[in-house]
Amino acid sequence: MSTTRRAILLGSAGLAAAVAIPGVQYASWSMKDFKRDGYSPDLPPAPEGEVAWSNWSGIQRSTPSQIAVPATEADLASALAEARRVRPVGSGHSFTGLVPSEHLIVDASRFSGLVSSDTATGMATFGAGTRIRQAARELDAAGLALLNLPDVDVQTLAGSFSTSTHGTGRMLKPLHAHIEGFRIVTADGTARDVTAASDPDLFSAGQVSLGALGVITQYTLKCVPSYNLKRRVWVEQLDTLLDRVMDLSEQHRNFEFYYFPFTGYAAGISHDIFDGEVTGRVSDEDEDTLAGLKELRDVFGWSSWLRRRIAAGSLPKGQIEESSDAYWKLLATARPTKFNEMEYHIPLENGLACLREIIAALESRNDTFFPMEIRITAPDNAWLSPFNDGPRMSIATHAAVDEPYDYFFSTLEPIHRAHGGRPHWGKLHSLGKEDLIALYPEFQNFLDLRAALDPEGKFLNPHLAHLFGVDFDA
Repeated sequence: MSTTRRAILLGSAGLAAAVAIPGVQYASWSMKDFKRDGYSPDLPPAPEGEVAWSNWSGIQRSTPSQIAVPATEADLASALAEARRVRPVGSGHSFTGLVPSEHLIVDASRFSGLVSSDTATGMATFGAGTRIRQAARELDAAGLALLNLPDVDVQTLAGSFSTSTHGTGRMLKPLHAHIEGFRIVTADGTARDVTAASDPDLFSAGQVSLGALGVITQYTLKCVPSYNLKRRVWVEQLDTLLDRVMDLSEQHRNFEFYYFPFTGYAAGISHDIFDGEVTGRVSDEDEDTLAGLKELRDVFGWSSWLRRRIAAGSLPKGQIEESSDAYWKLLATARPTKFNEMEYHIPLENGLACLREIIAALESRNDTFFPMEIRITAPDNAWLSPFNDGPRMSIATHAAVDEPYDYFFSTLEPIHRAHGGRPHWGKLHSLGKEDLIALYPEFQNFLDLRAALDPEGKFLNPHLAHLFGVDFDA
């Protein structure tokens, strides 16, 4: 059985009827410009002899002297030898300033594809520049699978592992936890093969490296046999869903939910192993849902009561989708609408209290409309993994790419931190060295190892210098 999701669209008739409501508030709101000051979708102008680079959302920009795309480790070592500063880049899906450099940016996309696989052991080796979606498809053809996926799969393996990208699942660890070994070219041009047995410290640091230890060219991953999932999506009142969150996270292999601000409703999503005949995934209507929520904000943002009333009458209730397919066709979703994002990982026991405060803070601003995403991840033991001290609830908030996001820092971040939150390394946060030392028992060990591998700071940029508490001379 497959159930359509089109019903989640906000009813145009309800919107049209409510537009007839007169009032000074509506007139004032209808003229509101939501764009943030200084927003431009264009790349920065590059001086002669340099090139322009920006991340996916455009929030991070730089004009490096060169973007190198080496084909071999010898090419990579040569580029490193000639450069004063180097930053590796993946797909550009990080919102923090991990990549920007005025010197050399190294794109490892030519280190791509499945190198080898073994169904008997479950081991598979990939070029580090392989996109997650490509890795999943190539593994599927070989009868293997990744144990989990994030909700976006366009990132490279190196970029996702290096920032502790995760999916959702009470018993499922972040993606980097399945690394069995990697190959890294360090600042002096040396290529090293690293495993937990051969170099336990470098392995534990390199699983989540922030691209600060060198350029990783290859990963060996522990995989599982190919599998299918059944997906269910349903809409219910937020309060009733929150009462069931912990039970749902234990009952389902993968569970997450989205809260729609100013509606009082949330969409739950579960995935479970499925052995029957697959139906195929239902066509994705997320963009239409987002457009409906934006329209509700644009027209009725001046009245939170009216927004809730219209949403209550327009949103469907109960199950809106049931489908089954290969795991890689269900777990990840395309995100064509660009945004900026903050995500903090909260100790599971504090997660719901933090979430309620974040929702209240968001709904103190009438201009918010983007859904919030809430996931749960099992612990691992990488030095810089946000999940290395126990399971955590991840709370992600988003702002349209052209709209203000300063309240992420002024309003939301203090709430996350008060509940013991650790930020996603690739998503917006303001933390520095002293904050991170207090959060991560192994952070100083990471700093010491980084300094030993890269004493001249070749892999530093301003953002990393801030994280590590070191001086940076551009």
